[in-house]
Amino acid sequence: MDARNVRLTLAYDGTDFCGWQRQKSDRTVQQVVEDALERMLGEPVRVQAAGRTDSGVHATGQVINFRTASTSIPADRWAVALNSYLPEDVQVVSAGLAPDSFDSRRSALARGYRYQILNGGARLPHLRRYCFRVRAPLDVGYLNRAAAQLVGEHDFAVFAAAGDASASTVRRVLSASFYPAVPFLVFRIVATSFLWRMVRSIVGTLVELAEQSAPPGDVGDLHGQ
Repeated sequence: MDARNVRLTLAYDGTDFCGWQRQKSDRTVQQVVEDALERMLGEPVRVQAAGRTDSGVHATGQVINFRTASTSIPADRWAVALNSYLPEDVQVVSAGLAPDSFDSRRSALARGYRYQILNGGARLPHLRRYCFRVRAPLDVGYLNRAAAQLVGEHDFAVFAAAGDASASTVRRVLSASFYPAVPFLVFRIVATSFLWRMVRSIVGTLVELAEQSAPPGDVGDLHGQ
Protein backbone atom coordinates (compact mmCIF):
# COMPACT_ATOMS: atom_id res chain seq x y z
CA MET A 1 0.00 0.00 0.00
CA ASP A 2 1.35 3.44 -0.91
CA ALA A 3 2.07 5.76 1.99
CA ARG A 4 0.01 8.92 2.27
CA ASN A 5 1.84 12.22 2.58
CA VAL A 6 0.12 14.13 5.41
CA ARG A 7 0.61 17.87 5.89
CA LEU A 8 -0.10 19.50 9.25
CA THR A 9 0.10 23.11 10.41
CA LEU A 10 1.00 23.47 14.08
CA ALA A 11 0.73 26.19 16.67
CA TYR A 12 2.70 25.97 19.90
CA ASP A 13 3.82 27.87 22.96
CA GLY A 14 7.58 27.35 23.00
CA THR A 15 8.11 28.38 26.64
CA ASP A 16 8.48 24.84 27.97
CA PHE A 17 10.16 23.37 24.90
CA CYS A 18 13.89 23.19 24.12
CA GLY A 19 13.17 24.13 20.52
CA TRP A 20 11.79 22.10 17.64
CA GLN A 21 14.39 19.42 16.98
CA ARG A 22 14.30 16.11 18.84
CA GLN A 23 17.03 15.76 21.49
CA LYS A 24 18.20 12.91 23.68
CA SER A 25 16.72 14.12 26.95
CA ASP A 26 15.12 17.57 26.65
CA ARG A 27 11.47 18.12 25.76
CA THR A 28 11.07 19.33 22.17
CA VAL A 29 8.13 19.96 19.85
CA GLN A 30 9.25 17.31 17.36
CA GLN A 31 9.50 14.69 20.11
CA VAL A 32 6.05 15.52 21.49
CA VAL A 33 4.40 15.44 18.04
CA GLU A 34 6.12 12.21 16.96
CA ASP A 35 5.25 10.49 20.24
CA ALA A 36 1.60 11.54 19.86
CA LEU A 37 1.50 10.24 16.28
CA GLU A 38 3.02 6.92 17.36
CA ARG A 39 0.41 6.49 20.09
CA MET A 40 -2.38 7.36 17.67
CA LEU A 41 -1.21 5.24 14.73
CA GLY A 42 0.55 2.43 16.54
CA GLU A 43 3.69 2.85 14.44
CA PRO A 44 6.85 4.98 14.62
CA VAL A 45 6.54 8.26 12.69
CA ARG A 46 9.19 10.79 11.76
CA VAL A 47 8.07 14.28 10.80
CA GLN A 48 9.77 16.93 8.68
CA ALA A 49 9.34 20.63 9.51
CA ALA A 50 9.57 23.76 7.37
CA GLY A 51 11.95 25.26 9.93
CA ARG A 52 13.55 24.47 13.28
CA THR A 53 12.57 26.95 15.98
CA ASP A 54 14.88 27.66 18.91
CA SER A 55 14.22 27.19 22.60
CA GLY A 56 11.41 29.45 23.80
CA VAL A 57 10.22 30.38 20.30
CA HIS A 58 6.48 30.13 19.66
CA ALA A 59 4.73 29.26 16.40
CA THR A 60 1.37 29.96 14.81
CA GLY A 61 1.99 28.34 11.42
CA GLN A 62 4.71 25.69 11.60
CA VAL A 63 4.19 23.38 8.60
CA ILE A 64 5.23 19.74 8.92
CA ASN A 65 4.68 16.59 6.92
CA PHE A 66 5.09 12.86 7.35
CA ARG A 67 4.22 9.66 5.56
CA THR A 68 2.00 6.86 6.80
CA ALA A 69 0.33 3.81 5.31
CA SER A 70 -2.57 4.21 7.72
CA THR A 71 -5.94 4.97 6.11
CA SER A 72 -8.06 4.70 9.24
CA ILE A 73 -8.35 8.49 9.70
CA PRO A 74 -9.88 10.69 6.96
CA ALA A 75 -7.75 13.69 6.01
CA ASP A 76 -10.31 16.16 7.35
CA ARG A 77 -10.22 14.49 10.80
CA TRP A 78 -6.47 14.52 11.34
CA ALA A 79 -6.45 17.76 13.36
CA VAL A 80 -9.20 16.68 15.77
CA ALA A 81 -7.75 13.19 16.15
CA LEU A 82 -4.16 14.22 16.81
CA ASN A 83 -5.07 17.11 19.12
CA SER A 84 -6.61 14.60 21.52
CA TYR A 85 -3.14 13.07 21.94
CA LEU A 86 -1.19 16.34 22.14
CA PRO A 87 -0.56 18.52 25.22
CA GLU A 88 -2.14 21.94 25.53
CA ASP A 89 1.02 23.80 24.48
CA VAL A 90 1.07 22.32 20.97
CA GLN A 91 -1.94 21.79 18.71
CA VAL A 92 -2.77 21.12 15.05
CA VAL A 93 -4.61 24.04 13.43
CA SER A 94 -5.10 22.47 10.00
CA ALA A 95 -4.42 19.16 8.27
CA GLY A 96 -4.77 17.47 4.92
CA LEU A 97 -3.16 15.25 2.34
CA ALA A 98 -0.29 16.70 0.31
CA PRO A 99 1.09 15.68 -3.09
CA ASP A 100 3.72 12.98 -2.93
CA SER A 101 6.36 15.53 -4.00
CA PHE A 102 5.63 17.86 -1.07
CA ASP A 103 8.40 18.24 1.50
CA SER A 104 7.79 20.86 4.19
CA ARG A 105 11.44 21.91 4.38
CA ARG A 106 12.40 21.81 0.71
CA SER A 107 9.05 23.09 -0.59
CA ALA A 108 8.99 26.15 1.68
CA LEU A 109 9.63 29.38 -0.23
CA ALA A 110 10.20 31.54 2.85
CA ARG A 111 10.03 31.60 6.65
CA GLY A 112 8.79 34.46 8.78
CA TYR A 113 9.40 35.58 12.36
CA ARG A 114 7.42 38.06 14.41
CA TYR A 115 9.40 39.44 17.37
CA GLN A 116 7.42 41.40 19.96
CA ILE A 117 8.93 44.25 21.98
CA LEU A 118 7.15 45.76 24.96
CA ASN A 119 8.54 49.28 24.77
CA GLY A 120 8.23 51.31 27.96
CA GLY A 121 5.09 51.43 30.06
CA ALA A 122 4.18 49.11 32.89
CA ARG A 123 5.51 45.60 33.17
CA LEU A 124 2.60 43.33 32.20
CA PRO A 125 3.06 39.94 33.91
CA HIS A 126 0.81 37.96 31.57
CA LEU A 127 2.96 39.02 28.58
CA ARG A 128 6.36 38.34 30.13
CA ARG A 129 6.85 35.09 28.18
CA TYR A 130 5.88 36.58 24.83
CA CYS A 131 7.93 39.75 24.45
CA PHE A 132 11.27 41.48 24.87
CA ARG A 133 10.97 44.42 27.28
CA VAL A 134 12.84 47.62 26.44
CA ARG A 135 12.28 50.50 28.85
CA ALA A 136 13.71 53.41 26.85
CA PRO A 137 11.46 54.76 24.06
CA LEU A 138 12.51 53.49 20.64
CA ASP A 139 12.43 55.48 17.41
CA VAL A 140 10.44 53.37 14.94
CA GLY A 141 11.65 55.43 11.98
CA TYR A 142 15.26 54.84 12.96
CA LEU A 143 14.66 51.12 13.46
CA ASN A 144 13.07 50.78 10.02
CA ARG A 145 15.95 52.60 8.34
CA ALA A 146 18.33 50.19 10.05
CA ALA A 147 16.18 47.14 9.24
CA ALA A 148 16.16 48.11 5.56
CA GLN A 149 19.89 47.39 5.50
CA LEU A 150 19.13 43.73 6.17
CA VAL A 151 17.09 43.17 3.02
CA GLY A 152 18.86 41.29 0.25
CA GLU A 153 21.46 38.54 0.14
CA HIS A 154 24.25 39.09 2.67
CA ASP A 155 26.67 37.25 4.91
CA PHE A 156 24.97 37.24 8.32
CA ALA A 157 27.80 35.51 10.19
CA VAL A 158 27.88 38.30 12.78
CA PHE A 159 24.29 37.45 13.75
CA ALA A 160 24.84 33.67 14.05
CA ALA A 161 25.13 32.04 17.47
CA ALA A 162 28.32 30.24 18.38
CA GLY A 163 27.96 26.61 17.40
CA ASP A 164 25.81 27.20 14.32
CA ALA A 165 26.59 24.29 12.02
CA SER A 166 25.37 25.88 8.76
CA ALA A 167 27.61 25.26 5.75
CA SER A 168 27.16 28.91 4.73
CA THR A 169 26.23 32.04 6.69
CA VAL A 170 24.86 33.79 3.58
CA ARG A 171 21.12 34.28 3.75
CA ARG A 172 18.53 36.14 1.65
CA VAL A 173 16.17 38.41 3.60
CA LEU A 174 13.00 39.30 1.69
CA SER A 175 11.59 41.90 4.09
CA ALA A 176 12.33 43.37 7.51
CA SER A 177 10.38 46.09 9.31
CA PHE A 178 9.02 47.36 12.62
CA TYR A 179 5.40 48.36 13.21
CA PRO A 180 3.20 49.11 16.23
CA ALA A 181 0.65 46.53 17.34
CA VAL A 182 -0.55 47.65 20.77
CA PRO A 183 0.83 46.94 23.31
CA PHE A 184 3.85 45.83 21.29
CA LEU A 185 6.33 47.17 18.82
CA VAL A 186 6.69 44.27 16.40
CA PHE A 187 9.68 43.32 14.27
CA ARG A 188 8.65 41.22 11.26
CA ILE A 189 11.31 39.53 9.14
CA VAL A 190 10.90 37.13 6.23
CA ALA A 191 13.79 35.22 4.66
CA THR A 192 14.38 32.10 2.63
CA SER A 193 16.08 30.65 5.73
CA PHE A 194 17.71 31.75 8.98
CA LEU A 195 20.82 31.00 10.99
CA TRP A 196 20.61 29.68 14.53
CA ARG A 197 19.32 32.46 16.82
CA MET A 198 19.77 34.97 14.00
CA VAL A 199 16.51 36.84 14.65
CA ARG A 200 17.18 37.30 18.37
CA SER A 201 20.64 38.62 17.56
CA ILE A 202 19.31 41.05 14.95
CA VAL A 203 16.68 42.47 17.30
CA GLY A 204 19.18 42.88 20.13
CA THR A 205 21.65 44.59 17.82
CA LEU A 206 19.11 46.99 16.31
CA VAL A 207 17.79 47.98 19.72
CA GLU A 208 21.32 48.56 20.99
CA LEU A 209 22.18 50.72 17.97
CA ALA A 210 18.98 52.71 18.47
CA GLU A 211 19.79 53.29 22.13
CA GLN A 212 23.27 54.49 21.14
CA SER A 213 21.90 56.68 18.33
CA ALA A 214 24.38 55.02 15.96
CA PRO A 215 23.97 55.67 12.21
CA PRO A 216 21.40 53.21 10.76
CA GLY A 217 23.91 52.30 8.07
CA ASP A 218 26.05 50.61 10.71
CA VAL A 219 23.89 47.53 10.26
CA GLY A 220 25.13 47.23 6.70
CA ASP A 221 28.70 47.42 7.97
CA LEU A 222 28.03 44.55 10.37
CA HIS A 223 26.96 42.07 7.70
CA GLY A 224 29.45 43.29 5.11
CA GLN A 225 27.03 45.00 2.73
